[in-house]
Amino acid sequence: MPRYALKIEYDGTPFSGWQRQSERPSVQGAVEAALARLDPGAPAIAAAGRTDAGVHALGQVAHADLARDWDTFRLAEALNYHLRPAPVAVVACVLVPGDWHARFSAMERRYLFRILERRAPATVEAGRVWQVPRALDLDAMREGAAHLLGHHDFTTFRSTICQAKSPVKTLDEARIDRVEGLSGSELHFRFRARSFLHNQIRSFVGTLERVGSGAWVPDDVRAALEARNRAACGPVCPPQGLYLSGVGYPADPFGG
Repeated sequence: MPRYALKIEYDGTPFSGWQRQSERPSVQGAVEAALARLDPGAPAIAAAGRTDAGVHALGQVAHADLARDWDTFRLAEALNYHLRPAPVAVVACVLVPGDWHARFSAMERRYLFRILERRAPATVEAGRVWQVPRALDLDAMREGAAHLLGHHDFTTFRSTICQAKSPVKTLDEARIDRVEGLSGSELHFRFRARSFLHNQIRSFVGTLERVGSGAWVPDDVRAALEARNRAACGPVCPPQGLYLSGVGYPADPFGG
């Protein structure tokens, strides 16, 4: 069976998350339903990462095994036709070796979190950003984020329902920039690691927002990390500002 890698973009607002669920809409369910229109015998697809309810993706990656050979352009076009009107799109499709795996072949995941610094209610960006009504202290947040870089026990920033075997992870990048968005000033948080714990990024951003607002000082982030206690974490921020922005592989199958 030929194996195809799919780069997928989606608005997570109407979904219960990536993972297929029997009674709730999911992104995986939408993609598999579209695949079933082309190949009724197609097995379940595998993805690089599972996103929670309300979380978006710019570069989710999944793979699918199909019964026959497809031209990759025609396959992407056919999937996008059958995905309508769901807010899900296959933005790239390539043939990959049979032992290539969207999850297990991945070397890193990249996430973006957007905060809109604006008092007036968001309209165009509603559901796509976390809105705070004031400007945050960028330098203080950068100082706080620096404590998170590297190899640590991230128990403090791990959901109590996280199923990972170990809370020890290596965070390779934690970058924060202020940009001018369509609706006003935004803060873009970018995190990169081989893998993440459940709710780790939302825990990071909620904690760093406390620093930016002046409720915490940057060194409180270090103290929270070292506590290895979920109770030491700042508030977990809402999901709508979070995006799976990309997945890294030893050789990019999409040629990027």
